[in-house]
Amino acid sequence: MSTVLSDLVNHQVRLAARPTGLPTPEVWEHTTEPVAEPADGQIVIRVTHLSLDPAMRGWMNAGRSYIPPVEIGAVMRALAAGEVVASANPGFAVGDHVTGVFGVQEYLTTDGKGVQKVDPGAVPIETYLALLGMTGMTAYFGLFDVGALSDGETVVVSGAAGAVGSVVGQLARIKGCRVVGIAGGPEKCAWIVDELGFDAAIDYRSEDVGTALRAAVPDGIDVYFDNVGGEILDAALARLRHGARVVICGAISGYNATEPVPGPKNYLSLLVNSARMEGFVVSTYASRWAEAGAEMAGWLREGKLHSREDVVQGSVADFPGTLLKLFRGENTGKLVLALS
Repeated sequence: MSTVLSDLVNHQVRLAARPTGLPTPEVWEHTTEPVAEPADGQIVIRVTHLSLDPAMRGWMNAGRSYIPPVEIGAVMRALAAGEVVASANPGFAVGDHVTGVFGVQEYLTTDGKGVQKVDPGAVPIETYLALLGMTGMTAYFGLFDVGALSDGETVVVSGAAGAVGSVVGQLARIKGCRVVGIAGGPEKCAWIVDELGFDAAIDYRSEDVGTALRAAVPDGIDVYFDNVGGEILDAALARLRHGARVVICGAISGYNATEPVPGPKNYLSLLVNSARMEGFVVSTYASRWAEAGAEMAGWLREGKLHSREDVVQGSVADFPGTLLKLFRGENTGKLVLALS
């Protein structure tokens, strides 16, 4: 029925303390435990790829949020992909490739609830953690439902070379919109324009964003999709058109702040322009993920969408250091840790 697992050891990363600022090494505990045979109805998954997401920083904090925090001593929460190596569940066979919330560990024993089968023959397995996973769903529903995008509008995206932002810009281009991306560094700016088809890019590291926006969108912004918050959000608020929509997806610039993050100074632009600013959580749209995934898979096959995964090869022990790449802006596209 199942593979003999008694000789396997599960290496894990657990949350040992709540971080202040960047998650430093003492925040983590590295543990091991044996891998047991699955009980009736269970499967054992070997984790092959870990999704690294800015949201992880928020999951480490105590307090009320859209999802309970990771408890001290618990395996760090992570979306992941893997392969079923043992099964006592008729819904899964050994060799099935799957995705789900598996945590930062090498093996997971589960009853299969929340586990999705995927086909690595159709697209690379890491793409199911990127364009065809939560990242793509976030871009899709944030832009089309929360942003209420209409064809031909002007869209500005911050974090435009990141996992979500790069997809948002491409989706807006499919709808015939003018798209301006804000990213860090000349290589990222060149990538989103030359390869992804953005109309223009603003390098926040070398340009004054407010001045650059006035030149790039002289008639204003219809939809601003925000992944970073802070001063860049303020600059975009100053350029809104009448009836504009501001989509709050994330605010990575403040995730590791040790002092209270100030609110936007230009918020009265929402009043003046009869605009709105709205945050969202992608799980709200879970019942429609399959529909969105099918549409985006079609665009991917047609070459209208591109998925870029920034894959780091390593072990579970490399998770803490690899996670920091997100907060240093070192990744282009979706950051994934492939477990050797």
